[in-house]
Amino acid sequence: MTRSMTAFARQEAEHEWGSLSWEIRSVNHRYLEPHLRLPENLKELEGFLREKLRKAVSRGKVECTLRFNPEATEQQLVVNKPYVQEVINAAESVQGMLQNHQALDPLELLRWPGVLQDTKLDMELVKASAKELFGKALDDMLEGRGREGVELATLINQRLDAISAIVAEVRENMPKILQNQRDNLAQRLAELQADLDEGRLEQEIALLAQKADVDEEMDRLDTHVQEVRRVLKQKGPIGRRLDFLMQELNREANTLSSKSIVASTTQCAVELKVLIEQMREQIQNIE
Repeated sequence: MTRSMTAFARQEAEHEWGSLSWEIRSVNHRYLEPHLRLPENLKELEGFLREKLRKAVSRGKVECTLRFNPEATEQQLVVNKPYVQEVINAAESVQGMLQNHQALDPLELLRWPGVLQDTKLDMELVKASAKELFGKALDDMLEGRGREGVELATLINQRLDAISAIVAEVRENMPKILQNQRDNLAQRLAELQADLDEGRLEQEIALLAQKADVDEEMDRLDTHVQEVRRVLKQKGPIGRRLDFLMQELNREANTLSSKSIVASTTQCAVELKVLIEQMREQIQNIE
């Protein structure tokens, strides 16, 4: 399936320890050129992300930005309030057993094992979540490239239809053009009262026809059009192959123009080159 190199994707996720968001922007480029922007504490993901991109994308400049907003600092002291309440309840239950009861000291209570919990953000969990979220963003980006690729393929096929129509028109008109040239040549010779035998006239006509013969160019144009259609249906990267075929199509259009003996054929060659250039511009965006 034809895939564009232009796309954008964004994925966000909220967790109890914070939020993550990925943005992936992709534009056309001759080769694969990834640019990763990661928080310092998640730089270790770079190797994994580059490999993931390399397997999924063949061409394009791909900018990937990860934003991480933790809910709390990486390390903090948290009071285990349910446990504190249990300690207080236990103290009150034995209050009557104490002869000299004193009020509970909050600082002493905080020293009780288990009252204070030393929590630390699990960065391995964050990394795993970032990887999973990146996979979703990458899938979205690839789907976007695919949708735009379908549109590009449609536009290119429309121009291929126009090229085929022009080629058919030139084929149909060429016998008439050659006959008109023969009649014009004979008329000019008659006006000049030139004494030219019929054999010599036929030689001149044959030479003119040989110079104006564009059947080979028409055949190659048809062949290249068929090849472009076939390549558009292939899987994987096809942009470079299509770019080469545009060069070949343009070469045949130039040859047709150089062999033209009437304005109509020249105009057809110009229209061909316009269509080929339009396709070439679209193909610059195909992976």
